[in-house]
Amino acid sequence: MNKIKLMYVVACCLLAMVSCTKKDGIDADTSFLNSAASAKNSKIFDISTDNSGNVTITPLADGASSYIVAFGHGTGSAASATVLPGYNTTHAYPEGTYTVSITSVDIAGHQTTATYPLTVTYRAPQNLIVNNLTDMQVKATALYAKSFLVYYGDVTGETGTPMAIGQTLPAHIYPAGGPYTLRVVALSGGAATTTYTKTLFGPPIDFETATVNYFFGSFGTGQQFSTVANPSATGLNTSAKVGMFTHGSESWSGTYSPLDIPINFALGTKVKLLVYNPSSANIGKKLNVELEAAIAGTGATANGVGVLKIPLTTSAAWEELVFDFSTIPSIASTARFGQLVFRFNDAVAGTGEVIYIDNIRVTN
Repeated sequence: MNKIKLMYVVACCLLAMVSCTKKDGIDADTSFLNSAASAKNSKIFDISTDNSGNVTITPLADGASSYIVAFGHGTGSAASATVLPGYNTTHAYPEGTYTVSITSVDIAGHQTTATYPLTVTYRAPQNLIVNNLTDMQVKATALYAKSFLVYYGDVTGETGTPMAIGQTLPAHIYPAGGPYTLRVVALSGGAATTTYTKTLFGPPIDFETATVNYFFGSFGTGQQFSTVANPSATGLNTSAKVGMFTHGSESWSGTYSPLDIPINFALGTKVKLLVYNPSSANIGKKLNVELEAAIAGTGATANGVGVLKIPLTTSAAWEELVFDFSTIPSIASTARFGQLVFRFNDAVAGTGEVIYIDNIRVTN
């Protein structure tokens, strides 16, 4: 009887040992890995619209455990990325056409590769705003711009001056002549560009160029200045357009004009202009030419203003008046002024007197 019990115990132990060689729920048969594979490879391209070139790539596939994304651009480690399911990767592309390769890797290490075309196009910059500050210091802003090129317009075959975002270019000194057209090109980083142009206002001023804004502001009640037809296209002045100055009721009334291109005494210290006086009652009354907004460091007077007064000598005919600023010792021959001011007969209150002005130029 004891022998029978011992044999029973031994049999139970052997059965227990056999049953413990496998864990519950785990099959030692891994042959299924030979047939495991990812399928339905696809992708999502999310292309930015801010000209950064950033493209977010989301790979998709059934049964993939990871992906290898080859961007089709870049070198070394920057040319590809490994992505886990449910995640993505972002790469910055220059404008152009690329082939993106996505390799799906299944749990057995099998790889399936698919290629996808990608085109990255940059948009043209928008809301381009250009400011030419004192002494033609240029700055600009624009949405979606990477940088700018500035063309001052005073050199044949000019190469644009690069200007970075947020940069203000230094002063640009124009030669005698003109008018000159400033051109600023906003660069997208690709083929698309946006261009700003402005015909600059500065001497010589003849009121004839349609693209120039001949701005003359006024101060004083009733003071006016406008561009009109030549009231007497004979003698010294046969041009079509001239400036008409109407004297305001205060003695200090006048008109002012901020200049894109400053008056530069390095090109001459004499301001010459033609004047037409329709009334003999104005003979002997003086026209003021006042130069203001002196450019710092150019050798102007301490208060930045130069004033000369010359009387009218005739009526019903054009005459030339010469304002020689070299007669003011405190103004250096290198001075530059950014604003031109005219006043008339500032000794007494104005009565609405009218005179005409044309062909304002700086000479020796």
